[in-house]
Amino acid sequence: MKKALKGPWVWIVVAVVAVLVALNFLVPDGGYDEVPTSQLESYIAEGQVDEITFIDGEQAIQATLDDGVRDEGEQVQSYYVLGQVEDIVNAVDEQVAAGTISESNSENPQPSFLGQLLGAFLPILLIVGIFLFLMTRMQGGGRGVMQFAKSKAKLISKDMPKSTFADVAGCEEAIEELGEIKEFLSEPAKFQAVGAKIPKGVLLYGPPGTGKTLLARAVAGEAGVPFYSISGSDFVEMFVGVGASRVRDLFEQAKENAPAIVFIDEIDAVGRHRGAGMGGGHDEREQTLNQLLVEMDGFDVKGGVILIAATNRPDVLDPALLRPGRFDRQIQVDAPDLKGRHQVLEVHSRGKPMAADVDLVSVARRTPGFTGADLANVLNEAALLTARNDGKLIDAEALDEAIDRVIAGPQRRTRLMNEHEKLITAYHEGGHALVAAALPGTDPVHKITILPRGRALGYTMVLPDEDRYSQTRSQMLDQLAYMLGGRAAEEMVFHDPTTGAGNDIEKATNLARAMVTQYGMTERLGAIKLGDATSEPFLGRDMGHQRNYSEDVAAAVDEETKKLLAVAHQEAFDILEENRDVLDALVLALLDRETLDKKEIAEVFEALRRRPDRPAWTGSPSRNPSVIPPVEVPQEIKDRALAHAQANGHFPAADPGAVLTPPGADGDVHDPTLPPDGGGSGPVPPAPGAGPSGTL
Repeated sequence: MKKALKGPWVWIVVAVVAVLVALNFLVPDGGYDEVPTSQLESYIAEGQVDEITFIDGEQAIQATLDDGVRDEGEQVQSYYVLGQVEDIVNAVDEQVAAGTISESNSENPQPSFLGQLLGAFLPILLIVGIFLFLMTRMQGGGRGVMQFAKSKAKLISKDMPKSTFADVAGCEEAIEELGEIKEFLSEPAKFQAVGAKIPKGVLLYGPPGTGKTLLARAVAGEAGVPFYSISGSDFVEMFVGVGASRVRDLFEQAKENAPAIVFIDEIDAVGRHRGAGMGGGHDEREQTLNQLLVEMDGFDVKGGVILIAATNRPDVLDPALLRPGRFDRQIQVDAPDLKGRHQVLEVHSRGKPMAADVDLVSVARRTPGFTGADLANVLNEAALLTARNDGKLIDAEALDEAIDRVIAGPQRRTRLMNEHEKLITAYHEGGHALVAAALPGTDPVHKITILPRGRALGYTMVLPDEDRYSQTRSQMLDQLAYMLGGRAAEEMVFHDPTTGAGNDIEKATNLARAMVTQYGMTERLGAIKLGDATSEPFLGRDMGHQRNYSEDVAAAVDEETKKLLAVAHQEAFDILEENRDVLDALVLALLDRETLDKKEIAEVFEALRRRPDRPAWTGSPSRNPSVIPPVEVPQEIKDRALAHAQANGHFPAADPGAVLTPPGADGDVHDPTLPPDGGGSGPVPPAPGAGPSGTL
């Protein structure tokens, strides 16, 4: 608003209004006083008018009265309509004939040349002015109409708040790679001496919230050279050629101030694959991409101009943009591991008063799969809860509640369930927990509650003992049984299942289909990849999905998927039937205390009858498992590996704590981390920290 008040348009409007007011009030229509038409007619009939003039265009009558009628001979003016003019003219003619009116005139005023000119061109000028004003607003506000083809990149100045690599944690490899760029800009001779060339472009890619833009801000704070920042959407305009012009202008500025760094955030807005979709090949976005390709490939190696870009959709980028010579280095910025999560928590806990009982390492163990943004949100939620309760220090209880809120949402204290629904929820959650504890391939159960939170009526907290990046077939089968444990408990106890297991069934179906079509974990179909995983993001991923197998194979896939689910369902039912006494004891404890922690759960499960490990499986009767065990690792190799891990700051496996599984649409959800693209309806991405089986 303040910026608008400082513009020239406000003063122009004020000047126009002032002129109109002056013309209306200061100029009294040539000194004539306006009187009613009937009054003027009486003046004419009584012979009191000396001079009279008819103005045809304005339908006005101006008259000068006799000196004897008014002091100094008053001038009056009146207006007539078409029905009155004949009577007034006849009366004037009679007075003229009688000699009372000395002069009678008739005028048809013509506009001046200046008035005609303004009448012809003023509307056009007004329209052009409005158009230019709108163009100026649309192209960045006040930058000037002739500047809309210029780059919108922001030059990071020395006065702006700076981020450094000390503010970034959990992505050591990315920091190392970008630190090399900083070193090249400060000491290029070191690299040129051995014939090394700095990468022309660096692409940062990874899931949202992992710190790609924060890394770029750290480079801007550390590099000590001009740093230009722009979003990919700033290149895209409705006028063809504007985006390409802005790309040229951006790189011209960077080359003039070399060495310099150019950062393009969300480059997928302009760098998408050419020729994809339903449109042609000459739209604005593709011309902008073509200009970007030319500018990147035409870099002067000694000029020191480096392009850094960030995206969370590298699969949609054009191959010509990703080839060596443009983006020579591609750095994945993924969710941090245990050590990285601890470092991120330390960074974001600066300036927050922590109680003595807070252990950030324990918090890091309880948040597998969390990104840097998720961890920052956890600490912020804990601080908000502390302030809400008028606390001075952030304690472990606030952090525990903050983790629950980030994963499953706030607790719904106003949702009151009747006794029967609460009993169903208790058996449902108890079924999940008991099956998970009885099977050797599932993760430990750390917390069970029947208090509603978010969209869930209750939830079970499970967590891997350490970060995991792969899964075995036995672990997946155990997960299928664990996911269907709630449904099996409802069937066994109440003989009538509810809708609470809807999301459990969805997750189990996706996992079972992935085992069949992606991982070759069935004997009937074998180790074969079914279905084309290359989807078309511009036509819709499911629409672009192609099935490269016959109808008979599709029927076999459905049969094998159904078989895996049926076996897992029956296995969960059998485990619950064998441990009915333990299940009832768990339900009573839940109804009494509503929430059970790891220690209380372990006390209830002391009498649990657990299942043995699953038998060996190779996928074919002709492939017999070897009786020779894996090679024994010498102690010195173990010692060196342990020393290397400790030198890198990794923590040994310990009690990890607890983590919530994410809620689903039907209210009661226990969502283990699923492998990507479970087949059929596509992937179901896990929520932060979700799942009993880690991240694949």
